[in-house]
Amino acid sequence: MREEDIAQLREIALRVREHVIRMSAAGGCFIGSALSCVDVIVYLYARFLDVDKERLSDPNRDYFLLSKGHAVPALYGTLVELGLLERDRLENHLKSCDSIYWHPNQSIPGVEFHSGSLGHGLSVATGVAMDCRLRGQDNKIVVITGDGELNEGSNWEAFLVASSYRLDNLIVVVDRNGFQANARTEELTPLEPLGWKFRAFGWQVVRVDGHRFRDLEDVFPNIPFIPGKPSVVIAETVRGRGLPSIENRADRWFCDHSHAEAAQLLKELHHR
Repeated sequence: MREEDIAQLREIALRVREHVIRMSAAGGCFIGSALSCVDVIVYLYARFLDVDKERLSDPNRDYFLLSKGHAVPALYGTLVELGLLERDRLENHLKSCDSIYWHPNQSIPGVEFHSGSLGHGLSVATGVAMDCRLRGQDNKIVVITGDGELNEGSNWEAFLVASSYRLDNLIVVVDRNGFQANARTEELTPLEPLGWKFRAFGWQVVRVDGHRFRDLEDVFPNIPFIPGKPSVVIAETVRGRGLPSIENRADRWFCDHSHAEAAQLLKELHHR
């Protein structure tokens, strides 16, 4: 990847983080969770997914599902910056005139599935991947899960089914920010050794720095890592990434900031 490409992705991610911060002052949002997955979502839409504004209903498109739906401000912001969603709609956050709120809604262009009830996204993505395979299509189905979300048993049932059907068109990205709501995952219900658990369920696994675009570019074009096996990318991330004052803080899961507080956070973002 060229340096100018990395610079462009960083600039997009910066603008997406600005959107997230502004939404935190419009009735609040799950800011910590959203900021941890901004870079991954930006990379996927800008470099990996075959998704086009004019082809959002094309059955041959790639599919993206945000299973950790409370992080949707990161998706809203990315859709805006890449021209899939009108910028001024973000001003309708939590207003009754629109469907821009705390979880994804399919009435928003580019949103494939209503998510937010954790543990559902992977099962839906597995069904989509199986349908595409039966139709003889070669599109990619990508789902982002939270790490704490992996405590839901439905995920592990889906991991087993996807492996048994050799769905190598299915890609799971785990946003491994180390937190589940207001607690650390390893203090609540430890997940490690996470990679070995996925391998035991028949998946191929790679860990990557979820904030380094060059590292993401080294990983995603090589998927499927092994033909016939679905792929997991464990993206090591930081909750609240971009705002040192809230990074890795359990009490900054959901924030309802005043406009003055949001303005201060925007200054912090630009002076990191």
